[in-house]
Amino acid sequence: MEGPGRGTRPGPRLYLAPALVFLGLFLVYPSIRTIVLSFYGPRSQNFVGFHNYLTAFTSSSMLTAFRNNLLWLLVFTFFSVGMGLVLAVLLDRVRYEALVKSIVFLPMAISYVAAGVIWKFMYAYRPASAAQIGLLNAIVVALGGKPIGWLIERPWINNLALIAVGVWVWTGFCTVVISAAYKGIPKEMLEAARIDGASEWQVFLRITIPFLKSTLAMVTTTMIVFVLKVFDIVYVMTNGAYDTEVIANRMYKEMFLYQNYGLASAIAVILFLLIVPFILINIRRFRAQEAVR
Repeated sequence: MEGPGRGTRPGPRLYLAPALVFLGLFLVYPSIRTIVLSFYGPRSQNFVGFHNYLTAFTSSSMLTAFRNNLLWLLVFTFFSVGMGLVLAVLLDRVRYEALVKSIVFLPMAISYVAAGVIWKFMYAYRPASAAQIGLLNAIVVALGGKPIGWLIERPWINNLALIAVGVWVWTGFCTVVISAAYKGIPKEMLEAARIDGASEWQVFLRITIPFLKSTLAMVTTTMIVFVLKVFDIVYVMTNGAYDTEVIANRMYKEMFLYQNYGLASAIAVILFLLIVPFILINIRRFRAQEAVR
């Protein structure tokens, strides 16, 4: 027998309805609309088929953006995850671990725009005859060298300078996440390996890395997702000039500067398709971990 009023209780779908409505309005519909617009011309007036996608994969500006995103993908991911792993292992042995972690994590507390502004002043360049206001060039000149145009020396120095800003921001995140996993390694196992004569390098390769494999994979995929859609740092510091263009910044220009909505939508779809596989990898890994628990 049903209790009083039990049959009138709202079902769980009613509670999900507001969230589903918001997802539909602000995620599903814009995504579908973007895909549709990608098949139309500059002002969304005439159907052009796959012309925008062909342009996206053949134009010199987009090829430069793809090249730079690949450079970001390799260098940024390697250094941010690598430095995070090294710091997590080394800081586990010092008393002031919490203080150092706080300092390393501090850049995550500021926006990417603020980070870009800060480092733009750090990289500031003036001719050798003028006083240097950028910290790095001031140091170079003080050591007897010539000032370097960090953001205008292309095609590699300026891109690496931008990537360094991203590494500075994200290394703290990688350090904290990897450190939490590192503390889960049984200390008895590490001590037993050292007693048996294993060097620190052997302990690191044969015990630490295998235990951290899932965490490193998660952090790496997270960094890849970020680097594929990197925008703020490049926009603030160079706006894609001097061969520093990236995919997201090119999409912004096509949409808001050139009002080429079709091509911008096609670039957005390409960017989305590049990111989706790594998101799915993370989702599968989380589900696998939950199943084990």
